[in-house]
Amino acid sequence: MVWIDLLRWAHVLGATVLIGTGAGIAFFMLMAHRTGDARLIAHTAGVVVIADWIFTASAVVIQPITGVLLANAVGWPLTQGWIVASFALYLVIGAFWIPVVWMQKRMRDLARIAATENATLPEAYHKLYRLWFAFGFPAFFAILVLLWLMVARPPFNIF
Repeated sequence: MVWIDLLRWAHVLGATVLIGTGAGIAFFMLMAHRTGDARLIAHTAGVVVIADWIFTASAVVIQPITGVLLANAVGWPLTQGWIVASFALYLVIGAFWIPVVWMQKRMRDLARIAATENATLPEAYHKLYRLWFAFGFPAFFAILVLLWLMVARPPFNIF
């Protein structure tokens, strides 16, 4: 039973890191963007990119592994509706997160160039920011639903 408790702890910790890092990144990027200061945006985006790679990427890898191991250890078939729906939502979240990582790196680079040249942020930065902002809503909603599925484990069938 200690093994199951450790798996459950690792899985919950991974979910916490995913939602916490995601919310933190969104908050700090939004606050930096609101200043319009290319130097501050470049610095914040640089930290955000590092945080995404260290925290989010590691949790992204750990989550499905601990989830499958936990389901197997507890005896939950991977074909249960809530598990299938969780995997589908995980893919949706990933489909939004992967482009966001690229956008953050590009926004960082554009802000660095503007800061170095003592120029205003280019339209390319603003366009990326709008996309980055828009991508956050479906990903955040999906992770909230995914967390609910993990906690509630509602009984329904997909297959």
